[in-house]
Amino acid sequence: MSHPDDRPYDQQPYGGSTPPAPLDAAQDKQWASFAHLGGILWLLPSLIIWLVFKDRGRLTAQESKEALNWQITWIIGWVLSQMIGLVLGAIPLVGGIGYLLFSLLIPWALYVVNLVLSILGFIRVNGGGTYRYPMNFRFIK
Repeated sequence: MSHPDDRPYDQQPYGGSTPPAPLDAAQDKQWASFAHLGGILWLLPSLIIWLVFKDRGRLTAQESKEALNWQITWIIGWVLSQMIGLVLGAIPLVGGIGYLLFSLLIPWALYVVNLVLSILGFIRVNGGGTYRYPMNFRFIK
């Protein structure tokens, strides 16, 4: 007599987990808008929402990818401003002004832009629309 566990793996009664359920329209809109709002905390919220929900809702997949691409673009701009500030800071005579401008003022201005655009994205998507950032490199296609 054969044992039930002697069946091939793909015929096991408990062989695999079921895929997560698709998001309903309200959940899809909610997670899509949260992907934009998460930008005020930098990259991680948008990345997590994209990884977890991209296959469960069309709007969430689209908007979380847009928000994630913006966060990557924004962080690259922030890092570049810091690097330019350090280089300019090493130059005599103009170093102090360059360092102040590129390492302190521009990064804060970039953060304010990120904050405003992330909130605008949240409001637009939460209201039932979609949002495209004004300048965004599409790293994730």
